[in-house]
Amino acid sequence: MSDIRHSPLEGRRPKRTELAGFVDGTVDDIHCPHPKLLIVGINPGLWTAAVNAPFAYPGNRFWPSLFASGLTPWQVDASYGLRLRDERMMIDRGIGLTNLVNRATAKASELNTAELRQGADRLRELCARVHPRAIAILGITAYRQAFADKSAALGLQDLTAEETGRFGGAQLWVIPQPSGLNAHATMPVLVDWWRRVADAAGLDLAAGAHSARPRHAIEAPPAPRKNKETVGIPMVSDGADDGSRTRL
Repeated sequence: MSDIRHSPLEGRRPKRTELAGFVDGTVDDIHCPHPKLLIVGINPGLWTAAVNAPFAYPGNRFWPSLFASGLTPWQVDASYGLRLRDERMMIDRGIGLTNLVNRATAKASELNTAELRQGADRLRELCARVHPRAIAILGITAYRQAFADKSAALGLQDLTAEETGRFGGAQLWVIPQPSGLNAHATMPVLVDWWRRVADAAGLDLAAGAHSARPRHAIEAPPAPRKNKETVGIPMVSDGADDGSRTRL
């Protein structure tokens, strides 16, 4: 029995020639019945849809920054798919994960405003059911579109009592997009934001600041299944968090 949850590629990395076939694909949420923290991505990239695992592209800093902040006890490698033990760990920690729009694109800018607004409504409905303590939406540009708030800034959002109620009483945070395309947010910046959100959610960071641990102390990911088209994957070029550059 595979230790990776269902994946279209059955536990291997996608070839570059396969990625276009996952345009408009979807990715499963990490369903936590009573989350302390609900993390909200904007929408899946093509690599993420190919392996049915959140933030799966090797150049994305989502999982490394979570680990460095102390939010996860080990380094997750989702590039082949999400291991069942990793999914269970997130749920046991009280962390859920979803997207505003569950439609894979090569660029976040390929989403339209109507999709993002519908995603905001679905998020409110979800939060009203599961009542997270804190919500972290990853990406200020898409947040401004989705919630029709052009003046929104990163950080804790100043919501009215009525608006807070529509999110199940949760604190609503917007933090930087962890994609390698976002040059404005370095790893230390991402780690700091995660720790602020974890504090708001009441999550224990007793595991410590893993960024200081020696590399050999970090649990090894699954052994690579190499092929010519996935060896030596380059880091995507950095850019602003505007969704205008191609991402995987």
